[in-house]
Amino acid sequence: MVAQQVHVLITLTLGAHRDAREVAAGRGVRAARLRAIKEDIADRLDDPSLSITTVAQWQGVSPRYVCRLFDDSGTTYSSYVLERRLERARRLLADPRQAHPTIGAIAAACSFADVPYFNRSFRRAFGLTPSDIRAYLRPTDVALPE
Repeated sequence: MVAQQVHVLITLTLGAHRDAREVAAGRGVRAARLRAIKEDIADRLDDPSLSITTVAQWQGVSPRYVCRLFDDSGTTYSSYVLERRLERARRLLADPRQAHPTIGAIAAACSFADVPYFNRSFRRAFGLTPSDIRAYLRPTDVALPE
């Protein structure tokens, strides 16, 4: 990313051809905007009212522009937010200090209002259910031979 930014700066400084200059300037600005949007999302990931409209308002751009930025990066806004929320849920489920909250409580803490949807999405993303993650963390009750 640093190399790309240096390339953009050199291109702009050396007075590249008009088309190359526009591409370089656009790439730098768009990449910076997408990073800022992702930071806003990370800061407010547990907010159930997080939406593309609110993110666009925080950034002072249109929801369509936010969509285009994510599309250009190879994903969608919704997919990106879902992946971040599922990753957070996986970290909480794998944390031994979080063994007492129910799976439903962890789903709610990660802004999932529908537990069956959370379970399906989790399994699709990680190949295991939230209960499977919890089961791997429990100590076994098998007695060792003396």
